[in-house]
Amino acid sequence: MDGRDLSKLYKIRFTDDQLSRKKAAWRVICRDYLQRFIKTSDTVVDVACGYGEFLNNIKARKKIAVDINPDAQNLLNPEIEFHQCLATNLGSIGIEKADVVFTSNFLEHLPDKKTLDKFLAQVMAVLKAGGRYIILGPNLRYLPGEYWDFYDHHLGLTHLSLSEALQLRGFNVDVCVDRFLPYTIRGVLSLCPWLVKVYLKIPMAWKILGKQYFIVAQKPL
Repeated sequence: MDGRDLSKLYKIRFTDDQLSRKKAAWRVICRDYLQRFIKTSDTVVDVACGYGEFLNNIKARKKIAVDINPDAQNLLNPEIEFHQCLATNLGSIGIEKADVVFTSNFLEHLPDKKTLDKFLAQVMAVLKAGGRYIILGPNLRYLPGEYWDFYDHHLGLTHLSLSEALQLRGFNVDVCVDRFLPYTIRGVLSLCPWLVKVYLKIPMAWKILGKQYFIVAQKPL
């Protein structure tokens, strides 16, 4: 799937109202949870940045977005550096350049495990020593049927299989939460931002509604 196809698919999948609600939810997710893993002095790279929900809301010294969808650049804040390229060419932005690499709901779109291994090697190359790779994604363990309802899902992953893949590539897995966010924020959490805020403060709720894993892996010093 090339950038034009991806642009068309996103326009089919998300209405303007859904995108607005999604952005509001991500403002809370970044401020109330993800920011604790990112210093304001960091250089952060968001691979498959989508419409900038993460980078537009996270605080960091330098922010770099990577996506094959040309529409992505138009929705990023002016200070964000944009690269239109394949994730497997991530190293083209610079070696040992990032303190943090972030992906959300991306790895399942890769065609196979060989491509995943290639991508993880690129992440390792782009990260500085001690840098973090922060990952959100649907957990196949809790979505055996729904996981495949999206046309562009190809690679099935659980929190455990992805943790193994990361360790095989040389990462240390520091945080591994099997249930974090619901499968899609288009559901109940999209109704208003305060619901997201409350949800993030109650890990017991994650055990009921959470269908996405949250993993933080570190490049060794």
